[in-house]
Amino acid sequence: MSSEQQSNHTIFLLSDGTGETAVTMIRAALVQYDAQEIHIQRCKNIRSEEQVQSLVDECFEKRGMIAYTFASPTLRQKTADLCLEKSIPAIDFLGPLIEKLDHFFGVPSAKKVGALRQTDDMYFKRIEAIEYTVRHDDGKTLNELDKADIVLVGISRTSKTPLSIFLSHKGWKVANIPLVLGAPLPEQLFKIDQRKIVGLIIDINSLQRIRKNRLEKFGQDSGGEYASIQQILKEIEYAEGLFKQNKRWPVFNVTERALEETASEIVRIIASRMGWPESVLF
Repeated sequence: MSSEQQSNHTIFLLSDGTGETAVTMIRAALVQYDAQEIHIQRCKNIRSEEQVQSLVDECFEKRGMIAYTFASPTLRQKTADLCLEKSIPAIDFLGPLIEKLDHFFGVPSAKKVGALRQTDDMYFKRIEAIEYTVRHDDGKTLNELDKADIVLVGISRTSKTPLSIFLSHKGWKVANIPLVLGAPLPEQLFKIDQRKIVGLIIDINSLQRIRKNRLEKFGQDSGGEYASIQQILKEIEYAEGLFKQNKRWPVFNVTERALEETASEIVRIIASRMGWPESVLF
């Protein structure tokens, strides 16, 4: 073998998903081989034996090595057989682990193709939703308001932020905008799809109790205007007036209701209005 062949190696990574699992494991091992020039060829979304055959042939021509992560036993076996036939060094990252887990649990695996990729996609969707929601909490910014899945509108202490954060952990991008007595609603709110907007309302006495508790928690005067029945009544009447003007917004009363219950109903309504499939519900 020439010096060029000794120093330049190709590792083929075969996967029915993104191949991230194989990439991570190979790179973790390759740190032990600093002097080697190594080319990694990732081959994603492999679904057929024909694809495996073609890649094994290419690997043979390049005198490479194969590492694979297939959920399908058929593809795992095909790869192993072809590599053995052509004397190609091969590593099955997933097969032995699945076999051990099958034995440990006493049941066969589900053999879900690309399952890890689906999990990763869900994870990153949640992270993106949480980041969006934090940026758009309490009307901090109106940039990209049109990208929200849900927009909550309500006066202070109507559970806008808790609902937003809860929904974001389910993968929903949520913006919430406070209703301030006498202040006009932002123009941007009326430029987005009105089917995404939800109004929040609460019982007067419950709101007073919540506001008083909050003020006391932070060592502030609970007898001030913020927690007075007169001020709260004005704010609620103001909110109800705005909701009547915007009849397309469904209004939810959050009084004494569990966060999960309200969130579930909001998602159900929004999904129905937007024509989204039931699979988006939780």
